[in-house]
Amino acid sequence: MNTLIVYFFGFLYLLYFACSAFPGSVEIIAHRGASHVAPENTIAAFIQAWKDNSDAAECDVFLTKDKRIVVIHDISTKHVTGIDLRVSDVNSDVIRTLDAGKLKHPDFTGEKIPFLEEVIETVPPGKRLFIEIKCGQEILPFLKEDIEKNNKKPQLTIIGFDLTTITAAKKMMPEIPAYWLVGRKKDPVTEKLLPYDPNIIQIAKDAGIDAINAHSLGMTPQLVEKANAAGLKIYVYTVDDVNEAKYLMNIGVSGITTNKPALLLSAIRPVNVSADVNSFKN
Repeated sequence: MNTLIVYFFGFLYLLYFACSAFPGSVEIIAHRGASHVAPENTIAAFIQAWKDNSDAAECDVFLTKDKRIVVIHDISTKHVTGIDLRVSDVNSDVIRTLDAGKLKHPDFTGEKIPFLEEVIETVPPGKRLFIEIKCGQEILPFLKEDIEKNNKKPQLTIIGFDLTTITAAKKMMPEIPAYWLVGRKKDPVTEKLLPYDPNIIQIAKDAGIDAINAHSLGMTPQLVEKANAAGLKIYVYTVDDVNEAKYLMNIGVSGITTNKPALLLSAIRPVNVSADVNSFKN
């Protein structure tokens, strides 16, 4: 009986630590899926992200010549397949013949460059998918079509570096959250990273954007506090170091994008339980 009591209070302690070690809650977002262990932006990577119990996953999208949305980071297929084809210049059936696994992850030979609609289908209940637009506004009508094909609209978020495109996406699909990706700028002479321009908060606010998704380096408590006061959340990318992730959590960011979701989750949520692998497609 005494042993059971000890175990019970030990469990309560772990639960308390998990909930109180860091203020608030933070989303852990798998960058291009669980890209540390599977080929980036493939179905295998997204399935692994969900198995790792990631809160969300991020993917990149381009529009093909025949107006299909494919999930790939670069303007060319060379980075993931070794074959140099410009995505916008070829039809989707050609892209689908390419192997997105063999070049860098031989164990995943045969993985295809997926359509966005296929990636959306993998998203489990309670999870989110961040869709990064890598091209221009020409993709928006087709993106809206893909989003409306399924019942997962509340789980989707649009992100991108081009503010004009993201603003247009928000106007076309006001019910979909839109986050503005912001990078760090360098001093042209010293090449040192410059502090974030505090005006980005007002710019995002004026554009009707829901959150700022910024590079983690140089993120400060003051910027997070100012954004939150303006009604904007701050997300950061791309963090694979546990100590950096803990610091960012402590200053109040709302989400952290990482290539290693399993690592971060095991460190920041001691009682985190892995998802049931049988509940996802393989």
